[in-house]
Amino acid sequence: MIGRQPDENPAGIHLPLDPLPGHTSRGRLERVLRRGEFAVTTELNPPDSADPEDVYNRARIFDGWVDAINAVDASGANCHMSSVGICALLTRMGYAPIMQIACRDRNRISIQGDVLGGAAMGVANMLCLTGDGVQAGDQPGAKPVFDLDCMSLLETCRIMRDNGKFLSGRKLTTPPQLFLGAAINPFAPPIDFRPYRLGKKIAAGAQFVQSQYCFDVPMFRAYMQKVRDLGYTEKCFILCGVGPLASAKTAKWIRSNVPGIHIPDQIVKRLEGAQDQKKEGKQLCIDIINEVKEIPGVSGVHVMAYRQEEYVAEIVDESGVLKGRRPWKREIRRDDQLVADRLDHILHDDLTETQVDMVKTAH
Repeated sequence: MIGRQPDENPAGIHLPLDPLPGHTSRGRLERVLRRGEFAVTTELNPPDSADPEDVYNRARIFDGWVDAINAVDASGANCHMSSVGICALLTRMGYAPIMQIACRDRNRISIQGDVLGGAAMGVANMLCLTGDGVQAGDQPGAKPVFDLDCMSLLETCRIMRDNGKFLSGRKLTTPPQLFLGAAINPFAPPIDFRPYRLGKKIAAGAQFVQSQYCFDVPMFRAYMQKVRDLGYTEKCFILCGVGPLASAKTAKWIRSNVPGIHIPDQIVKRLEGAQDQKKEGKQLCIDIINEVKEIPGVSGVHVMAYRQEEYVAEIVDESGVLKGRRPWKREIRRDDQLVADRLDHILHDDLTETQVDMVKTAH
């Protein structure tokens, strides 16, 4: 018999946790952070597929190593499986997704509906983003919306949660219980303004933030000093974005082609001087984690390993950030094979079976 894991509903892994005083959600991530434990989150690379197994296969490699998984919402303005769809699949299997919402593709009516839909599926965490412009993606002729931006989206979600109302003022029967997040970029100019922009996001409703990739620890340390001076670490949990670089060539390409990512020359030189650049890129990520985890006010790391997801477990393990703690892991359960067999039957068996035959089979 499988024992119950920490932060798991005994009535079912797909069900939300019991409410706790001072918590706005019923999810695991908020509990981990409020207990003062160093949190680890990551991103699931969304598939170009309608097969749910493509999502589950990508989620399984994070089992037991992360506290929550970002469900990306068409990042880079490129179309993939939707964030809502990924969250629906993850929550039913007990995972703790962070549902990203980008304002580029939907207006406030659609977004408010997605917030309610996500919460109804058990999504406890939402990350509010403005979103990349359509010109950044592979369908630049698409019509951008941007009815809201990250600030007004945070306010929208907070009003729905705390006031139990739509933006129109119409009351909600059951408000969503949410842990609200946002993104920060301490490395983009104007540098001096970045801590104050975090303050605006906190005022709008952000309870946790995930940063852009950190490859310049001194710059991030200076940012955190100012953030602490302003008192923001008492109001918001800050997760530092980290990730492995596959090669010096990759680092140069990112630096030249991806706005907002700052990669110092010494990082490129370190990779160029390595015999195995991919291995060195992984070690670089571990080294950065070991530096940022010691910075006061840093509550966790957000590991982004695009197309290197298999390294996430190794990076988390070798960095030692969990300090022996074991995040939730999906365990094999007795009904898993029954569900798998039924799905296989639906997807692959002879589709000429009549409805009468299906009813007889069911009985």
